[in-house]
Amino acid sequence: MEYLHLDVVAATLVYTVLGLVIFGLAFVVMVKAIPFSVRKEIEDDQNTALAIVMGSVILGLSIIIAASISA
Repeated sequence: MEYLHLDVVAATLVYTVLGLVIFGLAFVVMVKAIPFSVRKEIEDDQNTALAIVMGSVILGLSIIIAASISA
């Protein structure tokens, strides 16, 4: 049975936190750059197109962050 290597676990945790911080900062910048309330548009006005665009940006950003961390 293989033993759990603490250095691998620590590196995984550091990269996870780093990825979440970068993702959170990028999301805040994205919301601040849009001249209207994203929450209001998606929740109250049921703007499906905006939700799809925001989801696509989030997925693309996540893929870029994951690729840069794993490289």
